[in-house]
Amino acid sequence: MKYKCLIFDHDDTVVNSTATVHYPSFLEYLSIYRPGMSISLEDYFIKNFHPGYIQMCKEDFHMTDADLEVETEFWKDYVKTRIPAAYAGMREIMLEQKKAGGLICVISHSFKENIIRDYAANALPEPDAVYGWEQPVERRKPSVWPVQDIMESFSLDASELLMIDDLKPGFDMAKDAGIDFVGAGWAYDVPEIENFMRKNCGAYFKNVSELAEFLK
Repeated sequence: MKYKCLIFDHDDTVVNSTATVHYPSFLEYLSIYRPGMSISLEDYFIKNFHPGYIQMCKEDFHMTDADLEVETEFWKDYVKTRIPAAYAGMREIMLEQKKAGGLICVISHSFKENIIRDYAANALPEPDAVYGWEQPVERRKPSVWPVQDIMESFSLDASELLMIDDLKPGFDMAKDAGIDFVGAGWAYDVPEIENFMRKNCGAYFKNVSELAEFLK
């Protein structure tokens, strides 16, 4: 076991969700509340990478805090009936980690209840801890609070944790928390994101099998 605790992002790291669920939900929201406005899937990925989802909504789509609350409720209703598929090979990585006595945690911008549902629907091992969008803003990724809480709750040193994420907020959180980070590049091909990850990450993988080999 290379790391005692694997911390997974959820969307586009464990499950293929942005292209199949979150982006279609956002387009549907825009069609109702911002008619005439739109965004391409690639730009949606880029904006989520940097400056982040909330900033994108405020700066590009002129949403107020009240608008964001409406959009969040719209998104929650949308994802209730749409379960994304886990990437091939992800289940085997997690089962091997658990078999070796390791931990699996999740730090994500999805809601905890949906993450747990997605894990169960895809026959993934139940996570040992989940930190999602239900956390107060100051405790959400890229805040280091979830990482610090994991270390405290499970009596772990920073060297025993690995963060696996496809976007910059996860990278920023891992860097600030002093834990290892690898980039998940199997959800999309966006040069701007890949170039940053390859330049700054400890490792960057274009498919799940490369991650599995790294963890051996």
